[in-house]
Amino acid sequence: MKLTYKVEDKPKFGQVLVFALQQLLAILAATIAVPAIIGNGMSASAALFGAGIGTIVYLLFTRFKSPVFLGSSFAFLGSMFAAFAGGVSMSLGYLGLILGAAFAGLVYVVIALIVKFVGVNWINKLMPAVVIGPTVAIIGLSLAGNAVGDLFVGKVYDADGNSVASGYVCLICGLVTLFVTMICSVYGKKMMKMIPFIIGIVSGYAIAAVFTLIGFSQDVDAFKIIDFTAFSRMQWYPDFTFVKAFFGSYDFGEVGSMSAYVVKIFLAYVPVAFVVFAEHIADHKNLSSIIEKDLLKDPGLHNTLLGDGVGSMVGAFFGGCPNTTYGESVGCVAISGNASVITILTTAILAIVASFIAPFVTFLATIPNCVMGGVCVALYGFIAVSGLKMIQKSDLEDNRNLFTVSVILIAGIGGLSLNFGSVTITEVACALILGIITNIVLKGKEKNNKE
Repeated sequence: MKLTYKVEDKPKFGQVLVFALQQLLAILAATIAVPAIIGNGMSASAALFGAGIGTIVYLLFTRFKSPVFLGSSFAFLGSMFAAFAGGVSMSLGYLGLILGAAFAGLVYVVIALIVKFVGVNWINKLMPAVVIGPTVAIIGLSLAGNAVGDLFVGKVYDADGNSVASGYVCLICGLVTLFVTMICSVYGKKMMKMIPFIIGIVSGYAIAAVFTLIGFSQDVDAFKIIDFTAFSRMQWYPDFTFVKAFFGSYDFGEVGSMSAYVVKIFLAYVPVAFVVFAEHIADHKNLSSIIEKDLLKDPGLHNTLLGDGVGSMVGAFFGGCPNTTYGESVGCVAISGNASVITILTTAILAIVASFIAPFVTFLATIPNCVMGGVCVALYGFIAVSGLKMIQKSDLEDNRNLFTVSVILIAGIGGLSLNFGSVTITEVACALILGIITNIVLKGKEKNNKE
């Protein structure tokens, strides 16, 4: 993938702002979706602020060598629900969000210290291209259902929480977004080629707005896609997690005591952190292949882990959501050809500033699912293809490699996941673990297969 701007390059100020807006649009939907799913009064603007400040922490630890944005992690949804469960009051639940993120971050710190002294060669041996390639592909493929599902959904809902717009009308908006994005990326000149997502989203939003205006003027629910009434419900400032956690009343309810509550949060967050560790490696391997620099060696896996872990703690302190490196951000780097870390820094600053500008945050929140779905079809597809390109380095004439790739792809696409209480081992993590085991078991047969 040819890069127009490398990691150390510095585009012009005006261009950086546009590139940063594109990155923000790419990660926005998922970042604000987590607090919306959790509910309990969690703030989307605070989550955006937390993602921005967490990304800056990550960039500092990685010495501005890793161009990726950190956003709200979906892997911790079950853990976050656990913080509010068991009869615990809302204020104690917010304290649980901060405690949980601290525990998860400490897992990263401990692993980072081990990697610092042991090195990363064991990672490359444990996860060669034949393992990490299909795993990266699964990251994109596992999100395919979300992208396609969003293509049929608008932002105006009925009393049951279902989109009132016709799925086919939404699909038109999503496909317009997708094709405008692709055409700009392939046939666009200079700047247009580097901001295909902005142009695609604006085009899709414009079509959706036309349908919506027709729908409300003619009272046709099938055309009502955008919820413009959201502007009347704007939250004018971020509702930071630490404020609710430290300045609220506490009711331990069914939990019984603070010590029991801490143990509960520990068990809800720590196992998930180990699962996300596997995805952390896959994301950085993928990004390394795009920028053609091994991030596990420079700035080093220990630094990326520290950045991710501490950034997650800081982000949750403000927004409640543990952060993680975003595949959408990696995909945006690949498609736009812009790996400039200055763009990521500007995106983080923009996210922080935007969290205090209610009309801007509300406008971003009104972007219909179908429009973002059109963008995500391209984004997730690029993640999947970049993983498949890694497999090219492996000899698939060797049955060991063939079986390893096969097991990972089928386990991941088939949705193999395991649940242990509030802990969920995602399909990506399960596929990776199964692939590692397969590769180790069959490693001794490599010589015989070649013979």
